[in-house]
Amino acid sequence: MATKEEIIAKAKAAILDFDEDAAAEAAQEGLDADVDPVDLIQDGFTAAMNEVGDQFEAGTVFLPHVIAASEAMSAGVAILTPALEAKGSETASKGTIVIGTIEGDIHSIGKDIVATMLKIAGFKVVDLGRDVAIGKYVEAVKANKADVVASSALMTTTMVSQIQVEEQLKEAGVRDSVKTMVGGAPVTQDWATKIGADIYGENATDVVTKLNALF
Repeated sequence: MATKEEIIAKAKAAILDFDEDAAAEAAQEGLDADVDPVDLIQDGFTAAMNEVGDQFEAGTVFLPHVIAASEAMSAGVAILTPALEAKGSETASKGTIVIGTIEGDIHSIGKDIVATMLKIAGFKVVDLGRDVAIGKYVEAVKANKADVVASSALMTTTMVSQIQVEEQLKEAGVRDSVKTMVGGAPVTQDWATKIGADIYGENATDVVTKLNALF
């Protein structure tokens, strides 16, 4: 029987090899060996995705690799989801979070990781995907009676659209009923304060900690 460390190393390697089957296999092995799915996702899949993200930033891998890596992660997470949901259902849903990568921005690694970690933490997550039009955030907030709306931006050029989220929520008359959260590589606490966002999410762990404190 493989040890927890070996299984986590296998999960990591599967993502770095862009191998969906290996990721699913590592996930199944983890379940069979009673490895905590949260650890497997955090220390295995997420850690590897962060490495892929760094390589992408450095220009050593390209967008197709990033997409292939996130597909491998999704295949692994899909196997773990029932176990996570069983774990999550022990605690009632804490709140509803609408999340998406902002219009004009096709990067979704960070956002995918945050969405996964929030599900694990027992939140209901409405994931709008990437390149999300501002109006869609507003519609989703209304339709799901969301507690939090989170937008991620990976480029300074798309980051400015986070101001629009604030503006359009106000215009729709729902800004007071929802907390706004911003995140992404160029985003800072100063930026969040400047545009009037309620929460700045530095990374997935930070987001979960801050939202747990909210609910």
